[in-house]
Amino acid sequence: MARAYTPGLKVSGQTRHKTRRILPIPGEVLVKKGDRVQAEDIVAQTFMPGDITPVNVANKLSLPPVDVIECMLKKAGDRIEIGDAIACTKGIFGFFKSELKSTVAGEIESISEVTGQMIVRGEPLQVRVLAYLTGEVVEVIPNSGVVIESNVAMIQGIFGLAGEAFGTIRMACGSHNEELTADLITSDMLGQIVIGGARMTGDAVRKAIAVGASAVVSGGMDDQDVKDILGYDLGVAITGSEKIGTTVLITEGFGEISMAERTFKLLGQHEGREASVNGATQIRAGVMRPEILIPLEAGVVIDEESKREAGLLEIGTPIRVIRDPHFGIIGDVCELPTEPAVLESGSKARVLSVKFASGSVVTVPRANVEIIGE
Repeated sequence: MARAYTPGLKVSGQTRHKTRRILPIPGEVLVKKGDRVQAEDIVAQTFMPGDITPVNVANKLSLPPVDVIECMLKKAGDRIEIGDAIACTKGIFGFFKSELKSTVAGEIESISEVTGQMIVRGEPLQVRVLAYLTGEVVEVIPNSGVVIESNVAMIQGIFGLAGEAFGTIRMACGSHNEELTADLITSDMLGQIVIGGARMTGDAVRKAIAVGASAVVSGGMDDQDVKDILGYDLGVAITGSEKIGTTVLITEGFGEISMAERTFKLLGQHEGREASVNGATQIRAGVMRPEILIPLEAGVVIDEESKREAGLLEIGTPIRVIRDPHFGIIGDVCELPTEPAVLESGSKARVLSVKFASGSVVTVPRANVEIIGE
């Protein structure tokens, strides 16, 4: 049988999924192996060093830097609050003293007689890591984090904005090719994951943000709308840190493009269920796909033996065309010629034949498709 391999997005009604939840620096793990956690449970925490604030004592008291140390009322290691007296000049015959009061709170980290500056370290910044996935803790990494595993329905997207979000799934469109417009976003979608169909408009996204939707998901979106929402050009490195209030995820691509019917139906089957969404996207080395994870009910058994080999391209494999002139169309592989074919451009490339839902069959370069993972 003809075989080939190609990367692709995963759209699966049921799969066994693991996620690593790791602190940026060593800290405390709050759960143990075997614990059952909910998506928004805190599983690990630590404290990052606070921000530093330099205070030019010499300049503020009009002193040479070498005289600063003997004028200090506080020393390195002391805790200070806003308004505390931290230094005082000797004055003349005990008169005309100048006093310096702190405008910041924290701990004095150092006082330099070379620069005349005092460095104040602010309050430690607490960092908490959430489980993100409702499931079982299958591994504890001491002082670092955990690995959580669960049976889920999983949908990977093409592109996303903002980071992790949680909520119940809410279908806003009646079909996979219905445009998600602002009038379909209602005030009762607060904290929900709103599912559209085809292109989501910029006004729809802005309204979703305004009503406090947790996330908004649809098939496509105009790149100009992305720029307008962010207020700047995004670039091509990585997303996920945008502070827009609502996570945005598109499943198919940019422009007037409908959500895959299979994806839309899968989301519709889970309407009202809790889910986790992450809009973080990285398209260079270390590819990261935005995703929706929907924990399945306890007792669902995943038959891993029946899963198709990852990346395997064979007859019957569902694929999506990712370049024009058939961009975004979904079909099944019906032929995998072994010899390269001459393209319209005159170049040679490995190709495959794909049968679309309409019944038409076209031949496209293998580099122009991606698998829709099971």
